[in-house]
Amino acid sequence: MPKIKINKEHKEEIMEMVRKAGSEEYETSWGDDGGKISISKKKSEVKKGRTSRARGARFELKVREDLESKGRVVDKWNNNIDLEEGKIVAAKRKYNPFKKMLVVGTGFPDFISIKHVHSGLYSVIGVEVKINGILSKEEKEKCAWYLGNKTFSQIWIAKAVRKGRKIEIEYDDFAEKYGKKHNKT
Repeated sequence: MPKIKINKEHKEEIMEMVRKAGSEEYETSWGDDGGKISISKKKSEVKKGRTSRARGARFELKVREDLESKGRVVDKWNNNIDLEEGKIVAAKRKYNPFKKMLVVGTGFPDFISIKHVHSGLYSVIGVEVKINGILSKEEKEKCAWYLGNKTFSQIWIAKAVRKGRKIEIEYDDFAEKYGKKHNKT
């Protein structure tokens, strides 16, 4: 086998990855070819991420049940916005390599909520579920785009509010919370 030259910085980086791979604090995933380390993460961070995703999914289900109890028809929104082109596109499905399946539900906002108002008039609202109620800059731009193009009459941000030991759902209207700064109507 030919001898390969490796610069000192790269060698130190490789050795650090090997040390992490052997450590009990880190979880390591190997590449498809089995020869190289692709991901090395702290086990505590992996567990935190797993519980955080599960908590978010439970809260999302709770929001859906709450909206349905208020007489609204709720469905998962499977579209997203391409901000560069300025149009609605089908949301890409994410592949979960551990379950060997495609995961649906990457659309923005999370839900579309419809309620009959009167004779042929319906209220169509987009609902984004965030436990902390804070949207990223890109999510704010997407909300403003939806409202500006009249895709939704309103966009609600569902957030968790702790009242004693109980977690209640509070809905913030995007237009009221972020005002004219993000409203393109």
